[in-house]
Amino acid sequence: MSLLHHTTEGRPEAPALLLGPSLGTGLGLWDAQTPALARGHHVIRYDLPGHGASPAEADPPRTVAALAARVLALADALGATRFAYAGVSLGGAIGAHLAAHHPARVTSLALVCSSADFGTPEPWHARAARVRSEGVGWLAENAPARWFTPGHTPTDATRALLADQRAADPEAYAACCEAIAAYHLDDKALARITAPTLVLAGRQDTATPPAHARHLADRVPHATLTEIDGAAHLAPAEQPARVTAALLDHLGSTAHHDGLTVRREVLGTDHVDRAAAATTEFTAPFQDFITRYAWGEIWTRPGLDRRTRSCVTLTALVARGHHEELALHVRAAVRNGLTPEEIGEVLLQSAVYCGVPAANAAFAVAARVLAALEEEDRR
Repeated sequence: MSLLHHTTEGRPEAPALLLGPSLGTGLGLWDAQTPALARGHHVIRYDLPGHGASPAEADPPRTVAALAARVLALADALGATRFAYAGVSLGGAIGAHLAAHHPARVTSLALVCSSADFGTPEPWHARAARVRSEGVGWLAENAPARWFTPGHTPTDATRALLADQRAADPEAYAACCEAIAAYHLDDKALARITAPTLVLAGRQDTATPPAHARHLADRVPHATLTEIDGAAHLAPAEQPARVTAALLDHLGSTAHHDGLTVRREVLGTDHVDRAAAATTEFTAPFQDFITRYAWGEIWTRPGLDRRTRSCVTLTALVARGHHEELALHVRAAVRNGLTPEEIGEVLLQSAVYCGVPAANAAFAVAARVLAALEEEDRR
């Protein structure tokens, strides 16, 4: 089984972000958002089976779970062990399924013009049957009424999406209709979603009306709801700037949330709470920066474990003579599993490459911190 057709933009070492399309469209649905998103993420866009450049298949996936498995296989092939995900309509359903059933993989979720249930199955089975007998041309004719607000003025982007609809493989499209017909994410499944979640609705969307978005936002823990006026079902194409801004804001707050969690785990809750209490209007941007960037994007990367990151951090602090930070990170190193003996080995290694005077000062700092920790343990 071949991988879904996909494109990648942004730095490969940046946090991964998967973007899922709506039924009948290709990965071009995200053209307007990708340049901004790729500045901070490794953006992976994919085409559904038989859509865009993904080839038609003799037996295409017929459930959302099967489609999600194909997306997970793509993420695995690209080394994206953890990833943020944003998807439109069926693409959103795939993301919700992944977040509910593979919560450790999904760091952030955005459900755009999507639903936990796309209505009774009969209309979807009827659409699948008609597509199998007549093809998809008739869908392209009525797509503007389903996808865009009344009076929408066509653009190159929206005309390209209609071309995607005309080019979709009928059997693949029908199989996706069957997947939608069978899809239902119940309240228990929605409650299992732990990723910070943005639910984004087009206020004029008749395919998945705002009520569907409100249902998702009410049942996914700590979800945020945004409704965009002047947008129907394909909000990323119809209101590109507003969707981009909402996603950037959400992804930024997600990095802050993840960073704050890791910062507490590594440095200790008391220290982080003191830093938060001391934050002023002047220092707030810097605190947000280090929480998002250092802790939310670097310390969360899977390439090194926390013990190794502590060793690297100690060495860097010795080299630069940052003794206050060094004391903080000696504590963090113990919390990350390094023994006093291992910390001593790191400082000895630093003496060779950073200089004996630097290591001498570092040993004095570390000795004070380790003695204080020993005293705290005796209490």
